[in-house]
Amino acid sequence: MKKSDFHYELPEALIAQAPLAERSASRLLLVPPGDAAFADLGVRDLPSLLQPGDLLVFNDTRVIPARLFGTKATGGRVELLIERLLPGNEARAQLGFSKPPKPGSRIALDAGGEAEVLEREDSFWRLRFHVGESLEQWLQHAGRLPLPPYIQREPGADDAERYQTVFAREIGAVAAPTAGLHFDDALLETLRERGVQFGHVTLHVGAGTFQPMRVDDIRDHRMHSEWLNVGAELVQQVRRTRAAGGRVIAVGTTVLRALESALVDGELQPFAGETNIFIFPGYRIRSIDALLTNFHLPESTLLMLVSAFAGKQRVFAAYEHAVRERYRFFSYGDAMLLFPEVSA
Repeated sequence: MKKSDFHYELPEALIAQAPLAERSASRLLLVPPGDAAFADLGVRDLPSLLQPGDLLVFNDTRVIPARLFGTKATGGRVELLIERLLPGNEARAQLGFSKPPKPGSRIALDAGGEAEVLEREDSFWRLRFHVGESLEQWLQHAGRLPLPPYIQREPGADDAERYQTVFAREIGAVAAPTAGLHFDDALLETLRERGVQFGHVTLHVGAGTFQPMRVDDIRDHRMHSEWLNVGAELVQQVRRTRAAGGRVIAVGTTVLRALESALVDGELQPFAGETNIFIFPGYRIRSIDALLTNFHLPESTLLMLVSAFAGKQRVFAAYEHAVRERYRFFSYGDAMLLFPEVSA
């Protein structure tokens, strides 16, 4: 199976460059199982598509202002994108430069303080920050929000709120779990009144999520590692939901990856640690019954994941429909509700 098998043509005008005025005003493409017709709906129609006792699982990670700029001692400019916070005011980061820095050198940060270069780790660098307070606290006022590279503008004041979910609480991501951006307090209250339950996992989305696949045969691809936590409370919620005949709906691909990573012999178990799980067609997804997700980049691992869940032919037909109907794509775009591929 080739990377090019997951290519599709997307007019640039359909890439959402900013959020809508209201979170839940996005469109929703319903992709039922089998050959049933697609339905052009809105995210606010979601309560009517769910049943009392269904369980929506959200990713409660919170995006850190992880983008920084600085200058090497030689005068060369450096852009830093923190990928993960580490103990001791250290971090793993991507660096943009004209000439790579040497281990032991320091980068004078525009926001104050310095980043000491410790070592290179594949496509990342390990840095120690000398900033006078904990790195997590310092970033809250010194860092910039790292909007995805396909958003062709600098972040504005509104992005500080809108590129976070309303339930974000566990600091550590450098990209938002974007399916969750569609939920506002009013929609959540309507879902509660409908009898829909809520659960949470944490998966800290890393900078590697934006890195393109660099191999032709997708079986040769190695996923970046991300930290996740599937807690005992969520595991019990899933078991109770299934026992009562309810459905488990993942809000976003990060939730699906977290749940699949926590399966042991087909059973969901509490798990906290690293995952580099790569889900593509041929992988049998067992942890969820439906998936709410945004539209993903051509040839991306996330498009391969949704193709594994709903079937490649079905997913690509839905994408063709979405392009034709001028849905908004990617992080600030519209959503789709997918059901699993019907077995032959």
